[in-house]
Amino acid sequence: MTNSAAIIPPAKVTVIGLGNMGRPMAACIARAGFQVTGFDLSADARSAFAKEGGNAAATIDEAIAGAAAIVTLLPDGKIVRAAIEGFKTKLAKGTVIIDMSSSAPLGTRALGEELIADGFEFIDAPVSGGVKRAISGTLAIMAGGAHATIDRADKVLLSMGPAAFRTGPLGSGHAAKALNNYVSAAGLAAAAEALAIGSKFGIEPNTLVDVLNASTGRNNSTENKLKQFMISESYASGFAMALMAKDIQTADELAHQIGVKAPLADEITAMWNNALKQLGPKSDHTEIGRYLTADK
Repeated sequence: MTNSAAIIPPAKVTVIGLGNMGRPMAACIARAGFQVTGFDLSADARSAFAKEGGNAAATIDEAIAGAAAIVTLLPDGKIVRAAIEGFKTKLAKGTVIIDMSSSAPLGTRALGEELIADGFEFIDAPVSGGVKRAISGTLAIMAGGAHATIDRADKVLLSMGPAAFRTGPLGSGHAAKALNNYVSAAGLAAAAEALAIGSKFGIEPNTLVDVLNASTGRNNSTENKLKQFMISESYASGFAMALMAKDIQTADELAHQIGVKAPLADEITAMWNNALKQLGPKSDHTEIGRYLTADK
C-alpha cells in the first residue's frame, strides 16, 4: 500500500541534477523549509551548489538516504531512467519520484508504470519559465500522474511555482511542456521572420515590435525576446538552442507516435534542427533570428 501522507517540511527532498535550473530550484525547495540534499555527477556543479549554501552529497547513495521525495532534473528521459534504475533498490517503498526534466512523454509513462508496479510513486512535473523564474520561484509547473501523488508532492511543487497545472495521466506533463515549447518556438520564428521582412521594407525593428505588442501578433517572444535579445544582438536569454530544438522534436515525435498529422511541427522541427547544426550547441535559442536572416 502506498503512503498517502503529504510531504511537508522538514521532510528530506533530494534533487538530482544541479545545473542552471536545478540549483535555483533546489534553493527554492530549501527556502520552503525542506531538508534538501543535492547531487550531480559533476564535481563543479556540486561545488557551485555548496558555495551557494546548499547541501551537496558526494555520492548518490548519500543523497537519497532517507528522502521522502526525489526530484530529477536531468538532460533527457533516457538519463532519468538510467539514474533511477541505478538507485531505486535503495529507496523505501512509497518514495515519491518527481521527474522535472524534459523527457519524452511515452518513455515517461512507461517508466512511471514500472516504478509504481515496484511500489514507488511517480509523477512528471516539468517546468517553464527559465533561470530567472527558477530563481524567483515563479515557474509554471505541469504535473502528470495520479492526483493522489500530486497531492502528496504539492508542497514541494509549490515551493518552485505559484501553481501546478494537473495535465492528466503519466507523461502528460512532459507532453504539455514539449507542446508549449513548440508553440513558443513557432512564434519566435514567425516574429524573427516578420522583423526581417519589415526591416527590408523600411520599418524600424523597434517600431514593428511596438506594433506587434499593441496588436494581435503579440506573444511571449514579441514581449520578452525581440528587443531584449534579438534586436540588441545580445542573444543572452539563457536558454540554449539545443534544449529548444530537443523539446520541439519531442512534440513532433509524440504527434507521429500517436498518429496525429502535424505538418507545421514537422517544418518547425526541421528549421530548428538545421539552425542548431549551423550555429552549434552552445548557441542561445534567440539566435534563430541570425539563422533565418543569414545567407544560406
